[in-house]
Amino acid sequence: MRDPEPCRIKHSEDTQELTELIEENEENGELSEIDENNHVKTGEQHLSCSQTKQKDLMKRGAKKSFTCPQCGKSFTFKHKIKAHMRVHTGEKPFTCDQCGKSFTQSANLKDHMNIHTGEKPYKCTLCDKRFSWSKDVIRHKAVHTGEKLHTCDQCGKSFALKQHFTAHVRVHTGEKPYKCLYCDKRFSQSGNLKTHKRIHTGEKPYHCTECGKSFNHSVSLHSHIKNIHSK
Repeated sequence: MRDPEPCRIKHSEDTQELTELIEENEENGELSEIDENNHVKTGEQHLSCSQTKQKDLMKRGAKKSFTCPQCGKSFTFKHKIKAHMRVHTGEKPFTCDQCGKSFTQSANLKDHMNIHTGEKPYKCTLCDKRFSWSKDVIRHKAVHTGEKLHTCDQCGKSFALKQHFTAHVRVHTGEKPYKCLYCDKRFSQSGNLKTHKRIHTGEKPYHCTECGKSFNHSVSLHSHIKNIHSK
């Protein structure tokens, strides 16, 4: 009897998940001799297996759960919780050979390299704008759709971007994670800390094009133009 036609799977995150499932099943003695003939050889460019076997393995993997001991967040695959743990450990094993910047995940390094090459592979499906980072095109789409998927359960206010929602929640919790390096003052948003630091550094990035006077706040510049140059 002929073996089922093998499927070809690109070497990607799906490959990692399938490889991981097979390795775990082997450890648990769950693979038969037929399974072993069809299973993945780690490091090869492609995986060869029947589509039925692939689906069966993925279903088995969906039942597994790996929970982070630090924050309780759960993941279906072991490699995903391994990557997540770097959020807590601060480990950044993927380093750019152009500028030395490091990242917790290889995908983030790959997107970062687009900054050096000038490549913008991510295109908005609703307009012609292109982006270097995949997350940027996701954020941009909210401009077109007007979707506000993140809703505060305290006041009902909704936000299109997750980072804006996260910053808003601190209004209710009182959390102020951003601390000034020069004094003990703390802030709920990074932008407010950045503005505050100018008091210590003396930085004045806003310049009047009419007279050259500089200001540490954009509001101060606008007020200056209105009161001095608009008369």
